[in-house]
Amino acid sequence: PPCQCNRLLIFQIMTTDTLLIQRIEDALNQLRPYLEADQGDVSLVEVTDEMVVRLKFLGACSSCNMRAMTLKAGIEHTIQRMVPEIKRVEAVE
Repeated sequence: PPCQCNRLLIFQIMTTDTLLIQRIEDALNQLRPYLEADQGDVSLVEVTDEMVVRLKFLGACSSCNMRAMTLKAGIEHTIQRMVPEIKRVEAVE
């Protein structure tokens, strides 16, 4: 029978990616009540190969003048504490 190595490798990558995304979502879920209290939220857009998380601000957060501080002091700090392999967090439009 043909080798199943590629299938196993793809499964391992998909499982790792799924677990990483779940850990990031868990970190975001800790912050969501505070964002939602101000009628805002964030959405995970992507995680790059360089381990950069890209988020989109939603609702009131998208136009808030405090979002840069919220991103660095709150969101990035929490994600990096819970998912240390993440290098940085960026906002996208």
